[in-house]
Amino acid sequence: MKNTFHVIGAMSGTSLDGLDLAYCIFEKEKKGWRFSIPHTQCIKYSEGFRKNLAELETKSALEFVKADTEFGIFTGNKIKSFIAKHGLSVDFIASHGHTIFHQPQNGFTSQIGNGAAIAATTGVTTICDFRRLDVALGGQGAPLVPIGDQLLFAEYDYCLNLGGFANISFQQKRKRIAFDICPVNIVLNSLSFELGQDFDKNGALSKSGNLNNELLQELNALSFYAKKFPKSLGKEWVLDEIFPLLHRSKLPTTDKLHTFCEHIAMQISKALKSNSGKIICTGGGTYNRYLMQRIKHHTAATVIVPEKKLIEFKEALLFAFLGVLRSTGQKNCLKSVTGAISDNIGGCVYVC
Repeated sequence: MKNTFHVIGAMSGTSLDGLDLAYCIFEKEKKGWRFSIPHTQCIKYSEGFRKNLAELETKSALEFVKADTEFGIFTGNKIKSFIAKHGLSVDFIASHGHTIFHQPQNGFTSQIGNGAAIAATTGVTTICDFRRLDVALGGQGAPLVPIGDQLLFAEYDYCLNLGGFANISFQQKRKRIAFDICPVNIVLNSLSFELGQDFDKNGALSKSGNLNNELLQELNALSFYAKKFPKSLGKEWVLDEIFPLLHRSKLPTTDKLHTFCEHIAMQISKALKSNSGKIICTGGGTYNRYLMQRIKHHTAATVIVPEKKLIEFKEALLFAFLGVLRSTGQKNCLKSVTGAISDNIGGCVYVC
């Protein structure tokens, strides 16, 4: 089996901040895997582009299919430029795409970013559509990155990602356990936008607000939080459960931000199976200083924030690694995480 892989991981998250590209090198050694991330880039979405992605679930089937292809071509062109800029030699591309629908309880999930279009545009073999097989096997199709956490970040007791949603991964009784905890940037960014900001820089807006116990109690009482894992969240749940609560509230937006940060921190603390150990935190939410303060307040565990590349591109790295496992015929999705009837090897391959 080949021992070294040069892969571009591509990830577009629910927070709609942009398309993350990470050129990753993986080396298989006797004791496990070693990785490096020589080059990265985040392609920010224009306001119009972001608006179109945010509203796509309300569009017609024809518009959805068209967007799937267009986003694939867009992704392919950005990757093609990325390869040319750095003079890269690439074995394959592993693309997550952008999630529009995620309803595993109804048997489906859908990420746009047509893999055939990416392969045709770049001329590079492309692996995509990592979630659908697991959902077809009765799983949540999420989170997918825990197999990478297990094999690449085993020195940490917990891997916590603060992106559009917070999700956590850890070992329990020799099994990898992972699940979505609560919304993070998908809500915080939306509230910040009401105040004319794309996001809450350093958590300054949140810190300036006041805690509202009534709203906090309503948020913490949502039925999802009482469910046992496996469980995952999608944008639909936020639209149906979170935003109505926030919109009904007459509180100043800064108070909503402040209270929602407290809600996030409390739910993360609740998700930890113990109140000790080492937590590696990644994702855009780690830049929210106020949120990180509240998380640290609610746990005695040691919170570790890694270098910038890992903060911003860990998910792109891990989808690249899922592609490595797919290309070598190794399981890349764990039933202990998703609740599927079996471990599986997810991902469609387009060879160009």
